[in-house]
Amino acid sequence: MKTAPAPTTPVRVVLVDDHKMFRTGVRAELTEVAPGLLDIVGEAADVDTAIKVIRAELPDVVLLDVHLPGGNGRGGVDVLQGCVAVDSRRGVPVRFLALSVSDAAEDVLAVIRAGSRGYVTKSITGTDLAAAIKRVADGDAVFSPRLAGFVLDAFGVAAGEIAEVDEELDRLSQREREVMRLIARGYQYKEVARELFISVKTVETHVSSVLRKLQLSSRHELTAWAMGRKLI
Repeated sequence: MKTAPAPTTPVRVVLVDDHKMFRTGVRAELTEVAPGLLDIVGEAADVDTAIKVIRAELPDVVLLDVHLPGGNGRGGVDVLQGCVAVDSRRGVPVRFLALSVSDAAEDVLAVIRAGSRGYVTKSITGTDLAAAIKRVADGDAVFSPRLAGFVLDAFGVAAGEIAEVDEELDRLSQREREVMRLIARGYQYKEVARELFISVKTVETHVSSVLRKLQLSSRHELTAWAMGRKLI
């Protein structure tokens, strides 16, 4: 007797866009084309609300518009940097998929450098968007067809810079990178511990390890190092 396949757990999604009608349309379209596969658990129309909703709901994927009011005036980049150490309910980092009308180079590269897993334009069909969300939830990178080559070319131009950054970052574990970013942004040890749900002693151990691996002597040097690589 064959065993029935286990039910698929819906991908939990937060939708961030400053146009309510657009959010309503996306929600309706995704519900129609992917019934039971996606669960939109929250919405936000500005940077500050988006960060609060993401931290409260811990979604698998955030559909993120590039241009948003609030924050420090950098739109989606502010949201990405405000959620750098947030894990989804599955215990993996919350993943972001930029969904924007813009295909300008500065917009695409800014959110990719800030940590987005992909970038698609609002001309995408509902079926393709649902598939893109699922792929991002599984850890893939997704781009609209005409942006993929552009992104590869753009990063290829700066290949030397990227290789240099990766070489140093590769010395750090994932948890050390999370601690490093928060410390570099000015968080105190107790705040880092609360943010990452670890002890202050563990934070101290990670900071010491980060400084040793990067051959730095203080958190001030660490901040300068991270700023120089646009990690904060």
